[in-house]
This record gives sequence, C-alpha cells and structure tokens, in this order.
Amino acid sequence: MKFNSKWTRQHLIGIEELSREEINIILATAASFKQTMQRSNKKLPTLRGRSIVNFFMEPSTRTRMAFEVAAGNLSADVITITGNASSLVKGETIRDTAANIKALNADMIIMRHSSAGAPKYLSRVVDLPIINAGDGAHEHPTQALLDCYTLQENLKNIEGRKITILGDILFSRVARSNIWALKKLGAQVTVAGPATLVPKEFTQFGVEVCHDLRKALEDADAVMLLRIQHERQNATHFPSIGEYTRMFGLNKERASWLKPDAIIMHPGPINRGVEIDSQLADSDRSVILQQVTNGIAVRMAVIYLCMNASLQSIK
Repeated sequence: MKFNSKWTRQHLIGIEELSREEINIILATAASFKQTMQRSNKKLPTLRGRSIVNFFMEPSTRTRMAFEVAAGNLSADVITITGNASSLVKGETIRDTAANIKALNADMIIMRHSSAGAPKYLSRVVDLPIINAGDGAHEHPTQALLDCYTLQENLKNIEGRKITILGDILFSRVARSNIWALKKLGAQVTVAGPATLVPKEFTQFGVEVCHDLRKALEDADAVMLLRIQHERQNATHFPSIGEYTRMFGLNKERASWLKPDAIIMHPGPINRGVEIDSQLADSDRSVILQQVTNGIAVRMAVIYLCMNASLQSIK
C-alpha cells in the first residue's frame, strides 16, 4: 500500500483534534486493509521488523486483541504489557516505563490508561508514536473510527443521518469520541438516557440531548448502545439496574420505533438483558460483530499511518 502523504500525524490521541479529511483518510485506508483480510494469507509485509508494544493499564479484551491482530497482520512484532505485569506496581512512573520500552527498541506504543490525558502526556515525553486505546472518560478514538466505518458500510453515507447514542454518556469515552467523529462527518447526533447520565451540558457538543426514549429513537438510522460505566462512577446515578432497563433498555417494541432499516450498534462488552435484549443483540439488525471485525481494519490503518508518518519525519 502506498503511504498517504496527506497524513502527517505520528500520534493518534483523540478525535477532537482530527479534521474531517484526516478521518476520511483513516476510513479509506481501513477499507483497503479490510480487502486484504479476506485473503487466505492475511499477513502483509508492511511493518516487518518493527516492534509494537501494547501498554494496557486497564482491563481490555476486544481492543487489546484487535490491536494485537492488526499489528500482526502488518507483520510487526507485538508485545503486550498489562498493569499487573508491569513495574508500575512497584512504583515506577509511566514515563520511566515508556523510556525503558523505547530503550528495548520498540517503534510504537499503544496505550490504555484509567487517567484522562495519559497518552497525551506520553506523546510529549517519549519520542515514539503513541496510539490512544482509551484514556479514562476522555476519548477512545479507534472505537469511534471503527463505528464510523461500520456506519459507512451499512448506511453508505453518514452526512445528514440521525445517529442516536443511548446510555451512560456522562462517563463514556466512546460517546465523546463518537460525538466528535460523527459531527465532523455531518451526522445529526442525539444523546439519550437518564438525566443524571445525559446532562444538558452535552448540548455544547452540538448534539441534541433527549430524555424521551421514543423521541430519541424515532427516525434514527442507527442506535449506538453504551453500557453503564460502573467502574468510573462514584455515586448511584439511577435507582437500580432493573429501573434503568425498564426505562431505557432496548427491546423489540422500542426497536420498532427506529427506521425499518436502522442498525443496532454496541462497542461491548454487552450486558444482555440490561441495555439490550439478547434477541436484538443477535438479530439481523445488529452489527455488533461487524464492529469487532472492522476494528481490526481500522487499527491496521491507524498503526500504518502513524508509523509511516514517524518514519517519514526521520528521513
């Protein structure tokens, strides 16, 4: 694949800082890589001899595995470091851990951390490309990119489409990244859920805030469900899980309020019977597993573009 010279970023820290053109470069590159994933031999020699470190200080299954597969498909060597297995538990700073990773001749760090801003900080103190795999309640850029890619595959065009994000907006980095991405691509975004989890302040993002579920779902081209982020909450924001499901859980009746060809999305992990009925999660309208597959292609694109921009800067 020919490197896109219009892409000059060595890091991917967040969607907020990207232009519409840069988002489209990633999506177009991902489309090219997805074609290669259909082959019997999925490996490309693109990054042979390069080493990528997955530096995951928070639990992860889908994101970590998708980055591992993506890097492997590009023929890079991949090392994964988790919080319990790192020297951080002995008191070492993130900066020193990253410096040691670089000293071991790594070419890129993919980082997930519970503190918002940790990947940004690392990009300033370590001379390596840094990819944000989720930082606290701040951003999760590659999730938003794979969601946009999935929307493009199913809706063809995101411009002017009504996309409803339903659930825990307040504590969700996925929601923030998706709002930035979808707005830049011209979508009409509605955020919905309990008032305690979807405060009116989100109108500052240029989205519609709605606490009436029927109104939020009516005429939507896609609904993006989010789980309740218990690990980031320090107080109860609704009476009970059962109450949340009764008021805002997506079931067959509520799904009928969507457009007939609307799709159902979820970044995972799914809490079946809470934010979505199992029947809907496994239905033809669900693109949840398609999102997982697309996550590999999108992360291949991000790794490829940022790595090549880094190498170009050295020349």
